[in-house]
Amino acid sequence: MMSEFKEFAMKGSVMDLAIGVVIGGAFQKIVDSMVGDIIMPVVGLLTGGIDFTNRFLTVGGGTFATLEEAKKAGAPTVAYGLFLNQVLTFLIVAFTLFLVIKGVNRMRRNEPAKG
Repeated sequence: MMSEFKEFAMKGSVMDLAIGVVIGGAFQKIVDSMVGDIIMPVVGLLTGGIDFTNRFLTVGGGTFATLEEAKKAGAPTVAYGLFLNQVLTFLIVAFTLFLVIKGVNRMRRNEPAKG
């Protein structure tokens, strides 16, 4: 059983997958920083500094200044601002990855042919 496990673990595809996961985790930090530190401040400037995190509706009445207050009070809320933030972040991350992959593909096409 140990020899089978060793054979499985040392297959090229398993090692490639492990390397891909590690590099993907590191790349995620770069993308998160690009979105949070570079792109989102520009989006905030373009939207007039609107902070969507405190955009919410309380279900069943009650008035609260912030979403945190409503949650502490146990009021049922529809936090549509948080949802909009997540959708916007997803779109920005997806577009950023599209640009990165497009650049990588362009570099691959420009490589001289092997032979």
